[in-house]
Amino acid sequence: MYSRQETATIKQAFWTSFGQYMKPVPTAAGQKNSWINYKTGIPYIHFRMVAEKRQASIAIEIANPSAEMRAMQFEQFTQLKTLFQNMTGKEWTWQENVFDSNGKSVNRIYQTLAGVNVLAEQDWPAIISFLKTKIIALDAFWEEVKYGFE
Repeated sequence: MYSRQETATIKQAFWTSFGQYMKPVPTAAGQKNSWINYKTGIPYIHFRMVAEKRQASIAIEIANPSAEMRAMQFEQFTQLKTLFQNMTGKEWTWQENVFDSNGKSVNRIYQTLAGVNVLAEQDWPAIISFLKTKIIALDAFWEEVKYGFE
C-alpha cells in the first residue's frame, strides 16, 4: 500500500518517462508535440490518457457545455466512424452522456487496457506501448479530420 504522496510520485515518474519516450516522435504533420497534453485545437474536444492501478485508458472526450453542440460533435465523429476504426483499430467504446471525473456530462470514445498497474514499474512497458500506439493513431486520424470540427 502506497501513501498518497508515494502514489503521486510514482505516477509523475511514469508520465515523465512516457513524455521522454514520446519526445522524439513527430506528429502526423511532422511537428513536435507535447503528447501528454495533446492539443486538438478545438475547444471542448480533448484527448485524455489515464494510467491507474487497475487499467490504462485513452479517450476522446467531447465536453462542450452545450448539450446540443456536444451531440452535434459526437454525431460528426459517428459519421467518421469507419475512417476512425480503419485508422485506430476497432476496439473503441462509444458513449454518449456519461460523466467525467468532475461530474460534467461528456461524450466519450475510448479504449482500455485492463490488468495493468501504473504503480508496478514492470507494467510500464505495456502501458507505454498501448498509449503510444493509440495516441499516434488518434493524431493521424485527427490530422485528417480536424478541419471539419472548426
